[in-house]
Amino acid sequence: MKRRKFLLSGGLATLAIGASACTNGNMGLAADGKRNKPRLKETKVLVVGGGPAGIGAAIGAAKSGAETLLIENYGFLGGVASWGLGMSMNQMRPNGEPRGYVHELLLEKLQKLGTQAVRLNAHQFLVNVDYLKVAVMDALDEVGCKYLVHARAVDVLMSGNKITGVVVATKSGLAEISADVVIDCTGDADIAFFAGAPTMKETGNLSPQTCLLNVTSTGEFDKNEIDKIRQEAKIKYPLIPDGWSLNKVSTSKHFWINHPGTRDLGNFDITDPLLFSEAECISRRQVLQMVEAMREYGNEQNKVELTGTSPQIGVRESRRAKGAYVLSEEDAVQGKVFDDVIAWRSGFLDIGFVRLTPIKIHQVPYRSIVTEKVDGLLVAGRCISATHEGASAGKSMGNCFATGHAAGVAASICSEENKVPREIDVRKVQAILTKHGVDLTKGGEDQSLKMDN
Repeated sequence: MKRRKFLLSGGLATLAIGASACTNGNMGLAADGKRNKPRLKETKVLVVGGGPAGIGAAIGAAKSGAETLLIENYGFLGGVASWGLGMSMNQMRPNGEPRGYVHELLLEKLQKLGTQAVRLNAHQFLVNVDYLKVAVMDALDEVGCKYLVHARAVDVLMSGNKITGVVVATKSGLAEISADVVIDCTGDADIAFFAGAPTMKETGNLSPQTCLLNVTSTGEFDKNEIDKIRQEAKIKYPLIPDGWSLNKVSTSKHFWINHPGTRDLGNFDITDPLLFSEAECISRRQVLQMVEAMREYGNEQNKVELTGTSPQIGVRESRRAKGAYVLSEEDAVQGKVFDDVIAWRSGFLDIGFVRLTPIKIHQVPYRSIVTEKVDGLLVAGRCISATHEGASAGKSMGNCFATGHAAGVAASICSEENKVPREIDVRKVQAILTKHGVDLTKGGEDQSLKMDN
């Protein structure tokens, strides 16, 4: 197969289209001195953000028959699942049971890539991230979804109070992508914020950020040694957190380390550019201090070697869109159910190394993924309409896949019927999700929970 035919055979065709649009000479200044923003692409459903929620949304929309484009800021898809260096993908199969088409399609594509790609725990996928990046593209290719990487959404296109697309920053400048429906899967409700939709943020009480890291060693790891290292090394290495855990990456000999990150170093609102930068930079120093503390004060862990860090800090919480219903801690703890259910969430109410509370399986209403005031926009993942505690009860990746799946299905119906999200019949969304293997009767059940690694 010739190189050009190979590029055009799958989702990478979008990149070829994009390159053509960006090199037509229209990125320069117009006669009035204003910079042109050429139309890069038109699509029915536009998904912004290629993490777990975005993957679920893109597959859900394309599987339902809508022309769909997924755009991502980084040069690869997968979000924190990919750049988390092997962080477990929690709640992908609660109690070992499939929870829907999008989750299982990704698992199928991972398993086809071989034994190094993934291993399963009670509810988790533990992945080799470089296999995951390809598996995501394979899953999108199967449902006919196009994707474009290296495209950061920096603004929106509006017609009255309806969003009609986004402005992306590319290597050739700013460009426009128009769509019938836009799904905000940025994690930080960026698109909702740009569009003027009401958002919520617990400034002063945000979950901490963490720079994840990979290590390896010629020795054995003793997890009980962490407390000793922390106590002895804290004076010399003041940035090290109170503790951390070492967890096997997929089937390899590497470990990924999760830890409290910035919890004791300050409250950083990453939607503030200055605070985001400060949190990122201090986290880089923190990683080196952790590794050097293990090397200097460890017995078995003194042979540890740093092999990689995530391309940015992991963000557990930031801005959230406000919908007609705001999910709460009480909803999660009580296992609330709704008539307009479009997904369910499981796991823990987990405020990153601050609080861990058992919850029941609880449902997500359609009203929590439809933004107030702005039409043509849906949200999915950790920026759906929820309180600080309610958001922390649903940020596991499997739950983000689920709300993304629902948003994608809803967007496809909107496009087909030429309606905005608040106008469609949610029963049609529920019917398609049921056909996709989602059990929308779940809700209210206690869970047999454990924190697997």
